[in-house]
Amino acid sequence: MPQPFVMPDFYVPYPARLNPHVEAARTHTRDWAREMGMLEGSGVWEQHDLDSHDYALLCAYTHPDCGEEALNLVTDWYTWVFFFDDHFLEIFKRTQDRAGGKVYLDRLPLFMPADPATGMPEPTNPVEAGLADLWRRTVPSMSEGWRVRFAEATEHLLNESLWELDNINEGRVANPVEYIEMRRKVGGAPWSAGLVEYAAGAEVPERVAYSRPLRVLRDAFSDAVHLRNDLFSYQREVEDEGENSNGVLVLERFLGCTTQEAANAVNDLLTSRLQQFENTALTEVPLLAAEKGLTPEECAAVAAYAKGLQDWQSGGHEWHMRSSRYMNEGMVGGPSHLDGIIGTSALDIRNLFGRSATSRLRTLTHVPHQHVGPSLLPEFDLPYPLSLSPHHQEAKRLSEDWAERMGLLDDIWDRSLMDGFDLALCAAGIDPDATLEELELSSEWLTWGTYGDDYYPAVFGRPRNLTGAKEQTERFKACMPLDDPALGAALAVNPLERSLADLWARTAGPMAPDARAQLRTALDLMLDSWLWELHNQAQHRVPDPVDYIEMRRSTFGSELTTLLCRLRHSEALPPALYLTGTVRSLERSVMDYATLLNDLFSYQKEIEVEGEVHNGVLVLQKFFDCDYPTAVAMVDDLMRGRLRQFEHVKKNEVPLLYADFELDAGGRAAFEAYLRELEDWLAGILNWHRNVRRYRSEDVHTGAGTPLLRYGPTGLGTSAARVASLIGSTVR
Repeated sequence: MPQPFVMPDFYVPYPARLNPHVEAARTHTRDWAREMGMLEGSGVWEQHDLDSHDYALLCAYTHPDCGEEALNLVTDWYTWVFFFDDHFLEIFKRTQDRAGGKVYLDRLPLFMPADPATGMPEPTNPVEAGLADLWRRTVPSMSEGWRVRFAEATEHLLNESLWELDNINEGRVANPVEYIEMRRKVGGAPWSAGLVEYAAGAEVPERVAYSRPLRVLRDAFSDAVHLRNDLFSYQREVEDEGENSNGVLVLERFLGCTTQEAANAVNDLLTSRLQQFENTALTEVPLLAAEKGLTPEECAAVAAYAKGLQDWQSGGHEWHMRSSRYMNEGMVGGPSHLDGIIGTSALDIRNLFGRSATSRLRTLTHVPHQHVGPSLLPEFDLPYPLSLSPHHQEAKRLSEDWAERMGLLDDIWDRSLMDGFDLALCAAGIDPDATLEELELSSEWLTWGTYGDDYYPAVFGRPRNLTGAKEQTERFKACMPLDDPALGAALAVNPLERSLADLWARTAGPMAPDARAQLRTALDLMLDSWLWELHNQAQHRVPDPVDYIEMRRSTFGSELTTLLCRLRHSEALPPALYLTGTVRSLERSVMDYATLLNDLFSYQKEIEVEGEVHNGVLVLQKFFDCDYPTAVAMVDDLMRGRLRQFEHVKKNEVPLLYADFELDAGGRAAFEAYLRELEDWLAGILNWHRNVRRYRSEDVHTGAGTPLLRYGPTGLGTSAARVASLIGSTVR
């Protein structure tokens, strides 16, 4: 069968190396797979399948430095996960048996107890038998923190197979953002990152395991692994198996382009994720180590972990070019390769220069303050009706009085500027049923977030004072004590701190301790995301598309939004419900629609006037090397895709969620109220953008005084809430 596209030139800057124990691993894993029942009689594999796939070669390439025992165990893990993938395909995907697939998947976590002393049920199939054996052999040498993280990654890998099955049943191809997020779980690369910790003897210190730099290393690694696999497996998955979960197919449909063009775009995204990995490892991880005071041993472990992920990338590429499982005709050998030398089949000078270097250069050489003219706006066919609180005008007056008392109108803002922004209008649309007291509080949160997001780039960004920004961020956090929220006021020394301490005491004070802790975490995420923006600004670097979309949710305050929206229904809905892929998909679809909507409206203000690098339209311009109107059309398509996803999940996945959690009428009513609040949030934000004196060409070029008064603020912290059930976000 002819190949559907010509493989692009891959960015593989580090040659692969081969573990010398590869033959021992081949022999061991063949015997182990037969003992577990994965070969003859399984109905899935025969020995020639295992031999031709050569997972020992994969592991020997991806873990070149570990000893024989560790390589044997890691190879068994990969043999198990690939067998699971094929077993689930044969038994449930080909037959489209979702009910049977759910029962099958629900049993597997029982074979991964966090406490090794906990018993396990009797295995009933090769997948259960293999998992039970692997868990017993692996966990004694790892900490409890690692066991929890690895079990979670394994469960994600297993459970999100239902998402793939649902898409196959519906003939549905995901949008690009949904696909990237779900592929991390289905594809299993975060799971692979956990095995890197084991094989490299480099367990990540628990106190930084969930930090942004380590998360980005893992996620960028995962995305690159999966996108590479999508290129090599397109023919088998899409043409043979009828899979819809393949990045080439996703971009082919989204961009409306040829398969070859989609393959090239996937490779560009793969390159961008690898370059994000490099940037994070070199510019963020060392700062993290210094800030957290990691010991030399902990620093060495983090470095070995990063090197292990790097080895995996190069080794995984080498294996894909050699395994019979994938489309790789003509990739080993040829005039551009050093034949016969292990690890050099991907070594090509074009991998280090050419297209990959050009794409990196584009992200670092954006010329600020170019004339772009009035922002181009598509039609926003948002189907949700707008409702406005009758308390809008009074809340507007009260919140402006509050800002004046707090000192927020003494320097970079004045009252006329705040009047034009009309932050209370956004609050009134987001929460139309709020009381006056509730609407005043939410409008004041809006005001604080706007002012703070303006303050950081003006005071810390232009002079590149990252140290000062970190110190101010820590002071903000100190103004939000958990034990007694009222105590924060005593620590406040400037208008931003005093106003935050005031809002924290009034909002968090009435909350239960658990809800208060969740609120503090959400605010910390927003504050830390401002530092991320400053970090990019210091490098004058247009962000990677995936990193931008994911961090934009935090700069937008979306975690705060969804958390405080949830707290309204905390008594009626189980906390585990909000951890499901269904709810995360709903929330993130809404978040991304709103953030991209703001990027469209604010393009002239940010690109022409402020010289900003954080705008989704600009990110796509640089990534695809296209003009402004083309990028606007792509953003519009992506927004529509996210809205379609929200509606799709409401229609098709929410009923399954109700059944899975056995929600009664009260629980279903509470969740449907939550969905309506998300719809109000979108309608209110769109209405605000259309009606305030902020984004029109005559607005962005008028004003006097400081640069921020001339340009207008760079961010709007939108928070609309009832006193004990706040909804918040940040609109740029």
